[in-house]
Amino acid sequence: MEPVVSPAEIPTAEVRDLPADVALLDVREDDEWAAGHAPAAVHIPLGELPARVGELSEFPEDNPVYVICRSGGRSARAAAWLNASGWDAVNVAGGMGAWAREGRRMVSENPDSEPEVL
Repeated sequence: MEPVVSPAEIPTAEVRDLPADVALLDVREDDEWAAGHAPAAVHIPLGELPARVGELSEFPEDNPVYVICRSGGRSARAAAWLNASGWDAVNVAGGMGAWAREGRRMVSENPDSEPEVL
């Protein structure tokens, strides 16, 4: 999955500017997701996105899909691919690292540990 547009052309948003009810797609790997993620995010690892893109139909049609990873690289590739495929996708600058630094709520799949960004 190579971007079909230059990175400068990918719509990007800062975590602090995201709405509280943001439709968030997390494209990190399973271990990263399990360690800590946004509570309402949908998890589809980047490598599985083309095969599972239909799962995004649960997102509201009138809002963009915000794409997040650890630091913004994988999510930029995913947003570029989604936009080229007809979706309205926006890369989340700084990824989950920025999400955590902004103090946004995170949950872990492991009830015995605090959420963290791997």
